[in-house]
Amino acid sequence: MLQDKKRGSYVLQEIQKLYTIERKLADLSAEERHALRLEEALPIINDLGQWMHRERNAVLPKSLIGKAIEYCTKLWASLMTYLENGNYHIDNNAIENKIRPVALGRKNYLFAGSHNGAQKTAMFYTFFACCKLNNVNPDKWLNKTLEVIADYPCNKLQDLFPGTLDV
Repeated sequence: MLQDKKRGSYVLQEIQKLYTIERKLADLSAEERHALRLEEALPIINDLGQWMHRERNAVLPKSLIGKAIEYCTKLWASLMTYLENGNYHIDNNAIENKIRPVALGRKNYLFAGSHNGAQKTAMFYTFFACCKLNNVNPDKWLNKTLEVIADYPCNKLQDLFPGTLDV
């Protein structure tokens, strides 16, 4: 299968420029990040968007680069969202790194005695990961949830999720 190294390399270089900018912005306030992104990253993103629009018509739609351009074009508005707010991140790597241990745990415990046991273990791992992400003490959350869940309305169980229940 032939790949379009020239076009692929160009896109990767442009993305590397965006990450270089992000490394420079790491210690700035949200307002400063937002302003500098608009000044430095927005022109790169605009050029990349124009390039994709031009190249979209120059490549075969079913080629790897054609599929990549089509995929990116469909998600373009979402990809640019991080420019709107200095608190937003360019990617979701931070959250991926936080939930990785949970995902690994779910995989490792798939054979926890039974299928049902594995599902329950995965569910608890997910709840405890939510506690961690929301800075909630899992012991306090679980105790409070067990105290109130028997009389809690079924259509409002989402109110008991970590981060939404007052503990």
